[in-house]
Amino acid sequence: MPSTTLDGSTAEIAGSVLGALRTARHGRVYSLALPRFPGMPLWSGHPEFQVLTYRSPQGLRSEGIKAWSGENEVGLGYIAETVSGSVHTGAHIDAHAHMTIGEDDHWYGGSAKTDLGDFGPLKGDASELQPILARGLFYDVPRHRGVDSLGKGEPITAAELEEISRNNDMAGPGPGDVVLIRTGYLHHWPDPQALLAHSGAGPDISVADWLIDRGVRATGTDTEAYEVQPPPNPGSPANPQPVHTRLLIEHGIHLMESLFLEELGAAGLTEFLFIALPLKIKGATGSMIDPIAVS
Repeated sequence: MPSTTLDGSTAEIAGSVLGALRTARHGRVYSLALPRFPGMPLWSGHPEFQVLTYRSPQGLRSEGIKAWSGENEVGLGYIAETVSGSVHTGAHIDAHAHMTIGEDDHWYGGSAKTDLGDFGPLKGDASELQPILARGLFYDVPRHRGVDSLGKGEPITAAELEEISRNNDMAGPGPGDVVLIRTGYLHHWPDPQALLAHSGAGPDISVADWLIDRGVRATGTDTEAYEVQPPPNPGSPANPQPVHTRLLIEHGIHLMESLFLEELGAAGLTEFLFIALPLKIKGATGSMIDPIAVS
């Protein structure tokens, strides 16, 4: 099986990159991220996103701060800020070290016992994330079901994705591809009550196995959890996130969450050039991204 990590080192991945460039035929660019703002809806397990002003023109004047080495007779000023919050805010990609399992808290390629330092993971962190340039395939599940968005906790199966492929004459994913799956969750953004009423829809474990079998490079949805929550079949012992476990922990396939897929759905696209550039932050367990699709 070809490599499914983002290292771009195999012939399969290199070939998929060159093939992906040929999927952009019209030059139409779609942004797959929504603006981030203080107080934005987030999963409760992540810290609140904040933007705080650090320097302002008024502050420079009132505090008598000399920001420039030369004379400033024109009143030149600047605004600078500090941003705080999780790298899993808004559209983002999970690094390998984001999810752990077992008594040893291991992840794909590492464990807390040997690879977790005072400033985050030493292996599998965001500094190892590579740029993604790949063929993107889009599965619009609400359109297939004839609704605006899926209901709370509704699962998506591999059989349904196969049916969408047949109905749209899609070849289906192959090695190095990126698969994006729309639930319609962000159709309700940023209304917190409407989002809650449609939360938890997503792929089940059959989709994870389907993606693994096809050698995809990464996959993403428009939800905060990627997978259906709670899982219909948590297994024994119970696992609250079996899809994360199968894809990210066991196979190293990166997950992207909170992608804005509404414009792709409105355009009726199924195939495009997908580009995402993660920030290489040492010790971080993921990266905010502003990915694009080019048709």
